[in-house]
Amino acid sequence: MTRTFVYSISAEESGTKITDYLRNHGYSRHILTCLKHTDDTVLVNGLGVYMNYVLQPDDRLTIVIPEETPSEHIVPVNLPFPVVYEDEDLMIINKPSDMPIHPSIHNYENTLANAAAWYFGQKGENFVYRCINRLDRDTTGLLILAKNRLSGALLSRMSAERKIHRQYLAIATGEIPKCGTIDAPIARACDSAILRQVDFVHGERAITHYRLLKFDGFYSLVLLQLETGRTHQIRVHMNHIGHPLPGDYLYNPDYRLIKRQALHSCRLTFCHPISGKPMDFTAPIPDDFKTFACGCVELHQYADNG
Repeated sequence: MTRTFVYSISAEESGTKITDYLRNHGYSRHILTCLKHTDDTVLVNGLGVYMNYVLQPDDRLTIVIPEETPSEHIVPVNLPFPVVYEDEDLMIINKPSDMPIHPSIHNYENTLANAAAWYFGQKGENFVYRCINRLDRDTTGLLILAKNRLSGALLSRMSAERKIHRQYLAIATGEIPKCGTIDAPIARACDSAILRQVDFVHGERAITHYRLLKFDGFYSLVLLQLETGRTHQIRVHMNHIGHPLPGDYLYNPDYRLIKRQALHSCRLTFCHPISGKPMDFTAPIPDDFKTFACGCVELHQYADNG
C-alpha cells in the first residue's frame, strides 16, 4: 500500500540534504532510488523538490512511498489468517500449523502468502507479500508481515540486527536441565537440501536459551529464546542435546504425543519500525499443546517472566 510520511524539520536537523536525512531515518538505497525517479513523491512545504534539496528549519517534508507491483503470481485462497494486530505499517499473524510461509512447486495454493492475498483482496487493497520472520510449515504462532516498503526495509534490518526478540514454547523428549544455553553452529547436512545439523567446522553460529517449565516424567515443556535465527535452529539444537521435539518428521518422527513438531512461536517483542513504540505480542497455547500444558502455572505467566 502507498504510505505517506510527514517530517517537521527542527533547527538541529536543518542544513542536511533530503537524501541524507532520509538515509538517517532508515530509508534503504532501493527506496531512495525509487523516490528519485518517481514524480510527486518528495515535497517540501507542499512543493516538489529534488533529493539534493537542503532542508531548512521548520520545513515540512512529505514523502510519498509508492507501492511496488502487486504480488500477481500469488493466488488468493480463503485460508485461515488469524490477525493479532494490524496498522498502516505491519501485521502480526498467528500462523496455523500445516501452512508453509511461501509458495513453492508443491505448495502453490496452501500458504500464508495465499491467505494474505485473499485477505487484502477482500479489502480491495493492493498486496505485496513481505514476511519478516520465518516459521517452518508445522510450527504455529506469531510472525510479522510488513505492509509497505519502508516498514519492510526497517523490519528486515531490525531482524538482521537481532532487535526482534522471539520466544517459543516447545515440548521436548525427556527431562531437560532447569535452564541453559545451547551455543552450537548449524550447517546444511551433507547431501541434503533440507536437513540441518550441528557442525563445528562449517556451521554458522547459533544460540538458543531455554528454561524448563514442566516435566511430566516423559516430556519437558520448554520456554526458548532465540538469539540467532538459523533454519530449524530449535529443532536441531534440542536434538543435539538429546531432547528432540516429538512429532518432528525430520529429526524425531515420534507421533505418539503430537502429530507435528511440538513448537509454537508464543511471543514477539520489538519496537515499532516507524513510531518506535514498544510492541509486545503473545499467542494463545495451541490446542494440541493444551492437554500436556494443563496445570503448568508458570506457563500462564511466561509473557511476564520471559
